[in-house]
Amino acid sequence: MAIETLPEPTLPITRPFRLRLGFLTSSPIIATASVCLVLIVALSILAPWIAPHDPILLTPSQRLKPSSAQFLLGTDSYGRDLLSRVIYGGRISLLIGLGAAVCAVGVGLAIGLVSGFFKWVDAVMMRVMDGLMAIPSILLAIAVVSLSGASVMTVMVAITIPEIPRVARLVRSVVLSAREEPYVEAAISLGSSLPKIMWRHLMPNTIAPLIVQGTYVCASAILTEAILSFLGAGISPETPTWGNIMAEGRSYFLVKPSLIFWPGLLLSITILAVNLIGDAARDALDPRMKQREATK
Repeated sequence: MAIETLPEPTLPITRPFRLRLGFLTSSPIIATASVCLVLIVALSILAPWIAPHDPILLTPSQRLKPSSAQFLLGTDSYGRDLLSRVIYGGRISLLIGLGAAVCAVGVGLAIGLVSGFFKWVDAVMMRVMDGLMAIPSILLAIAVVSLSGASVMTVMVAITIPEIPRVARLVRSVVLSAREEPYVEAAISLGSSLPKIMWRHLMPNTIAPLIVQGTYVCASAILTEAILSFLGAGISPETPTWGNIMAEGRSYFLVKPSLIFWPGLLLSITILAVNLIGDAARDALDPRMKQREATK
């Protein structure tokens, strides 16, 4: 007599993460922000082929020249082409913003997963995170740069450190809520390995909020880099960044306001576009926002 065997029970995992890029065109404002951000990123990537002049070439005889066919935006106090420096400036600013966002999300995710799952780790790590959050981010970044020296990597690390606690606390709150779900408790009772529980059952819940938080970290990092450069605590002044260009142009603001206007305009557009895209991603990933729109 054949005995019918039941299939091995499988544990449900979280709903698969889905984020369609259609949210980038959900409204005219978001579509405009997306186009602006794509154009700025493209200009920065293609800077060696688009920039008309060498951004660090000094020509004192051409200093503070107005706009002309040779220099479309004029020159700065050292005779360098302003347009070329503004185009190249986006490379460093965007690199630091993206790098800081990736590093902060990666480290914060690891800390948040472990802290949310193990109470004894949480008691220690969250106190460390609270201590870092108690220090103003600008002062902490200036201290790190002053101790280690100014470079792209140093500035990126200095900007990343204050952002890690915010990401870690966000992930921790999600994990604390998800670990009480029945499927997680069932996985624990059936003896599933810890890496499997975190990878299949806990981490998928954190992807959506991490994407939104990552956009805010990126925008904050770009602004912080500009502030550090403007204060003279960032990357070396000869390196073209939006903050360095504005810092050098502040002494000549009354003579030539465009030295601050153009890099400041691109900086503002970039930060605004990233924040708007982050808000659109939050609305697309939050089911409650969709329900509110459906009831209107």
